Amino acid sequence: MFGIYLKRELGRRKKAALVIALGLALGIALVITVNSVSAGMTQAQDKVLKSLYGLGTDMTVTKTRSAPTSGSSGRPNFQFDASSNGSDKTQSSDRVMTQGGQALASSVVTKVAQQKGVASAVGALTLNVTKVDGSFTQGKAQSSGGNSGNSGSGGQGGPGGSGSGSGGNSTAAPQVQGGGANFDVNSYSVAGVDVGDQTLGPLAGSKITTGRTFTAAQSNAKVAVVSKSYAKENSLKVGKTLTISGTKYTVIGIATPDSSESTTDVYLPLKQAQTLADAKNKVTTIYVKASDSKQIDAVKSAIQKNISGTTVTTSADLAETVSGSLSTASNLATSVGKWLSIAVLAAAFLVSALLTSSAVSRRVREFGTLKALGWPSRRVTRQVVGESVVNGLLGGALGIGLGLAAAYAVTAISPKLTAQLGNTGGGGGGMGGGPGGGGPGGQASQNTMEIALSAPVSMTTIALAVGLAVAGGLIAGAMGGWRASRMRPADALRSVS
Repeated sequence: MFGIYLKRELGRRKKAALVIALGLALGIALVITVNSVSAGMTQAQDKVLKSLYGLGTDMTVTKTRSAPTSGSSGRPNFQFDASSNGSDKTQSSDRVMTQGGQALASSVVTKVAQQKGVASAVGALTLNVTKVDGSFTQGKAQSSGGNSGNSGSGGQGGPGGSGSGSGGNSTAAPQVQGGGANFDVNSYSVAGVDVGDQTLGPLAGSKITTGRTFTAAQSNAKVAVVSKSYAKENSLKVGKTLTISGTKYTVIGIATPDSSESTTDVYLPLKQAQTLADAKNKVTTIYVKASDSKQIDAVKSAIQKNISGTTVTTSADLAETVSGSLSTASNLATSVGKWLSIAVLAAAFLVSALLTSSAVSRRVREFGTLKALGWPSRRVTRQVVGESVVNGLLGGALGIGLGLAAAYAVTAISPKLTAQLGNTGGGGGGMGGGPGGGGPGGQASQNTMEIALSAPVSMTTIALAVGLAVAGGLIAGAMGGWRASRMRPADALRSVS
């Protein structure tokens, strides 16, 4: 009886049911769109962070670099032979300097790995190599001068007098003309990688697209992996050699970043990088993976408490340094979008409730007659609520369709968002993992990335939409059912008269 009556009444009031369903549909579609865009923002931020600190890294441990001591500027120093013996001969000089935070002893890596909640920890050494090569051209000395003389006759000196004369000779100082110096400066970044565990560290965010990566047996081998962009710029291929500070390294692989341009140009085994920088058993950054992602803050506190003088930077800290249109859009989606969705959804629920209540008011004769025939108030209420729930489910279906269409449109258009990767001022190497990186405390320069926005729709979002549809139907049905339950048979008789 309930189903038959429900079907008949919905069929009679198609327009009213469609209006109520559309009101709910718009609110639900907006919720789906905002949720899917927010999920896309989160994915975009994850791509940015992953490009900085590598896959699987939850936090990094660094140490603030101390100020240069008196007599030391902290800047590289180059010395060249400008004597005649070195003239016109090509000269080259490499200066290798550690970048990021102050160097930490390798034993600190072991201490970090022993902290509660730490699954694994590896050290890395970030370097900057500045190569200066060129030659001096010796100038040529050119002399200029002249001879001058004059003669004259003197007075009579006596009988048979004779004349006397005088002459002079002067030479100007030689002048050096021409000469000079012509030098090229090339700066690039180098990262020392722990070849025993490459799942963490600077190389974790890249894939080897040509050649191979390091093996455990190459912990101190003269081999290198170079980034795709650096290899292209310097015409490097697998098998060729790369010379750094007089040491030749064989290129064994080309690394392509997963989601952005790499901030590291050359990857070396950690021991080789330490040898180049004269930093034996030293690291600048410790990459840490937590046992439980929910305990990252607790692990951070434990490391800072038990290992003094260190700066611990989590992915949440790093996310705060991301600016640009990605950050702006993310803030809009999470703040303005969320409250706009709530406001529109609340308005949709209210409109549905009012429309249902108004529809009940127009059915006074119907409900009054049913009560006169013996229908109890709860049965009348159940009938109204049933109709409202069906309207809500219809609105949910329409809303899901509209929301999916909007999410698909965003993904198809794929608007480009920019992310500027700054630093937190912590003074450490940060999660940038390399010189010039955007990690906290890294270099002052910023990396700018372009991220294509997508709007993925999860099953959780669909379930939320269905729940909102049912909730909207129940709210509207509750208000309409309450009004219908208060009607009396006499109201129906008055409407007839």
